[in-house]
Amino acid sequence: MLNNILPEYQKYLIFNKLVPEKNVQFYALWVSKFLSFSNKNEAFTVDIKIEKFLESLSNDEEIRDWQIEQAKTALHLYVNNFLEGDKSLMDPNYQKNNHSKFPDFNAVIDKLRELIRLKHYSYSTEQTYIEWAKKFHTFILDSKGIKFEIDTLDSNDVRNYLSYLALKQRVSSSTQNQAFSALLFLFKNVLNVELGDLGDTVRAKRGTKLPVVLAVEDVQELFKQVKGRNLLIIQLIYGSGLRLMELARLRVKDIDFDSNMIFVRSGKGDKDRSTMLPEFVKPELKLHLDKVKVLHNEDVEKGYGEVYLPNALDRKYPNAPKDWGWQYVFPSERLSVDLRSGKIRRHHLSDKAIQNMVKGAVKKAGIVKNASVHTLRHSFATHLLMNGVNIREVQDLLGHKNLETTMIYTHVMRDMSNAPKSPLDNLYGKKKL
Repeated sequence: MLNNILPEYQKYLIFNKLVPEKNVQFYALWVSKFLSFSNKNEAFTVDIKIEKFLESLSNDEEIRDWQIEQAKTALHLYVNNFLEGDKSLMDPNYQKNNHSKFPDFNAVIDKLRELIRLKHYSYSTEQTYIEWAKKFHTFILDSKGIKFEIDTLDSNDVRNYLSYLALKQRVSSSTQNQAFSALLFLFKNVLNVELGDLGDTVRAKRGTKLPVVLAVEDVQELFKQVKGRNLLIIQLIYGSGLRLMELARLRVKDIDFDSNMIFVRSGKGDKDRSTMLPEFVKPELKLHLDKVKVLHNEDVEKGYGEVYLPNALDRKYPNAPKDWGWQYVFPSERLSVDLRSGKIRRHHLSDKAIQNMVKGAVKKAGIVKNASVHTLRHSFATHLLMNGVNIREVQDLLGHKNLETTMIYTHVMRDMSNAPKSPLDNLYGKKKL
């Protein structure tokens, strides 16, 4: 009987009315399954065991998404409410605020890489976090000497390093904050050290910066400098307001020609959204996809044709990696080895290739503004507002969490279209010098 599984936990849930009473026994069942799983994975900390357990559920085709969410909630209530956060009651080897024991820093990097992949962070984030960890290690070696103990690292070391970046290296505020995010992950998830309120005191404040926006005439001139696939890329970024990596990672199945919509999956903040598909590019985009499909079919015939799928979907749906709908809209020209899996795949067009292409087009067009790929997204938003589109709608199209982020374009729009007349022009408006 399910009623006999973790009876005290079930009583706790019922007494505190944390979940519907009819579901209590299922919450206890999930925790019971996790405890069995935990006993077989004693080498990991409790937090990692939970993540691995939930990952194992997601790989089981018979378990639905709502059941995984139920299991996640059950474990949260068990650890943080029922046990009051005392994980030592669940794992005798767990010690609060105790550093992990590592033989050397290479072991730290290996663990860091493992946890980043476990959390499904992007490969670029993985490389960035590892690079900051190595730079931090070099700084510690210089300040403490080669015999320092990894277990002695604390928040003061992080504070000293960030001060070094700001005062000695004079890095930008965004770079300093990126370093802090990487070290926060390292200390919290790998070294099991809480940095407390350090983030409130060392995060660099960034002043308000107006985005660079191109005039409509500049955009038209930019289009004249490219053709074929490159022109299509620039037109989509400008016409749909896509970020660089949203364009690069765009899949065939996420383009809806009938509804004139593009679906952005796992965009910034891991959020999905939809944006407009310009009617103007549809004929050229269809021709482009016909060419990509021919290339994909050739890859399949040669024994390749697989594409990377997120969240271990390739294990859940083994045939999906070769499915046409999952292929990238803008694939790389060459097959390459996936650095994580070791498989030979056709990756998407690299971000560097797109950036260099836009940079070259800007130069050829004679545009003196410091324009980049993201400038096209800024121009998309500003030109929509200038055409009378509601700012809330622009916010949704851009995928901004807060309206204040979108409001910045109203200042640019005012500067471009409705700027007040200079008193100098008023002074000499009716009379020449």
